[in-house]
Amino acid sequence: MEYIGALDQGTTSTRFILFDQQGEIVASHQVEHRQIYPQPGWVEHDPYEIWANACTCISATLQSSGVPKSALRGIGITNQRETIIAWNPHNGNVYHNAIVWQDLRGSQIVKDVEKKVSVEWMQKKTGLRISPYFSASKIVWLLRNVPGLKVAAQKGEVVFGTVDSWLIWNLTGGKTLVTDVTNASRTMLMNIDTLGWDDELLDLFGVPRRALPQIVPSCGVVYGKTILDGPCMGEVPVCGTLGDQQAALFGQACFTEGMGKSTYGTGCFLLVNTGEKKVTSKMGLITTVAYQMAGQKPRYALEGSIAVAGSLVQWARDNLKIVSSPQELDQLAMSVPDCGGVYIVPAFSGLFAPYWRSDARGVIAGLTGYVTRAHLCRAILEATAFQVNDIFEAMEMDSGIKMRTLKVDGGLTNSTPLMEFQSNLLAIPVIRPKIVETTALGAAYAAGLSVGVFQDFTQLQKQWQEERRWEPKMDDANRQRKIRLWRKAVSRTLGWKSGDTP
Repeated sequence: MEYIGALDQGTTSTRFILFDQQGEIVASHQVEHRQIYPQPGWVEHDPYEIWANACTCISATLQSSGVPKSALRGIGITNQRETIIAWNPHNGNVYHNAIVWQDLRGSQIVKDVEKKVSVEWMQKKTGLRISPYFSASKIVWLLRNVPGLKVAAQKGEVVFGTVDSWLIWNLTGGKTLVTDVTNASRTMLMNIDTLGWDDELLDLFGVPRRALPQIVPSCGVVYGKTILDGPCMGEVPVCGTLGDQQAALFGQACFTEGMGKSTYGTGCFLLVNTGEKKVTSKMGLITTVAYQMAGQKPRYALEGSIAVAGSLVQWARDNLKIVSSPQELDQLAMSVPDCGGVYIVPAFSGLFAPYWRSDARGVIAGLTGYVTRAHLCRAILEATAFQVNDIFEAMEMDSGIKMRTLKVDGGLTNSTPLMEFQSNLLAIPVIRPKIVETTALGAAYAAGLSVGVFQDFTQLQKQWQEERRWEPKMDDANRQRKIRLWRKAVSRTLGWKSGDTP
């Protein structure tokens, strides 16, 4: 038996999962890391802590599994995207804490960029919107605010890398300095057509080319090998990398144009594979690289992100205190046949795709004396389904692709009323896989394809197993009525924050 390891480095924790040749989980270990908030709107992580936790997770997993070192054929990596680390590639010294994807300190930098180039120009170059969400503004902030960093970057003494680059560099003992196309496509510095660092973008942001890692395919090539005294205690190929949401798409075996997945976590991310066709969104979505096999053309995806999904359930528990657990919220939601006319739009910090309205703020609409906390609980779950439906419709309009099923993963897929309602709104089957750790599985698949543990996409598609399916049961008239009321509620959120432009 041969095995593949997946190092899954996320926003709140790091874990290592060992998979066998059938894609089944053999062993795993997970460690959380600190969230550092220097001031409002700023979020940082300690890169040294992330690497130490990665070592702990790898060592603990291999030890508990009893798998011999010789049977570990490769390691794949998946990571929180857009988060930036600056370090010296000659000695590993970190210049600053990692600036996390949620961090907004680059907002003014982005506003200055918007005065120089249009949204359409940036979208054509990168597939992205001009936003502090992406890595470029974080790099600029570091160059401007860390003493001596700009000079060091020009001298080749600094590399700005996403978390995948940091992990690969450490795993290989500082020998390999790369990032894959999916992570590079989230920086606002990579040309989405050429898959290379773009001179005009580098000039626009003032980022030296020599301070960036080499861009490589997601799989089909070995980036390097782990060092003898590292956590693997042997030379193991590091050979597959995907940003977390692309990894989930890969792990769900969405290799065919028109196949999509939705990950229901703290937020919600919906991606659909558009094949070799790069679709430029007219509906407020992001165009990104889905994956690239070595020697082949890239596969693209459309992506829509929702800021508040699982966090709305947490808000109901911790802030409103109407339930003591997500399970209780589910039970209450199932105790009533519908939302009782209540619609909750969780625009706590504006609306993301497809609206992109920073002036929006959350509302609870349709309250009457008939409403109970059970109706509120159901409306809380339905809010996520409505947001996904908005993105789903935008994707179909952008791509011209009619999606026939939606594969789902993430913690909120344990909510039966949410999944039932999601299928009803989309009017297509919603399918949850047997292996729900799809992000880590995607990294394992990418690594396994690179070293021959898995042969091809056909084998992976056969391995993918359905665990549960929800079929639509709502009639179209009722579905359309609910969507109209949802959009009426959304309209009430707009323009709430005074001083913001629509």
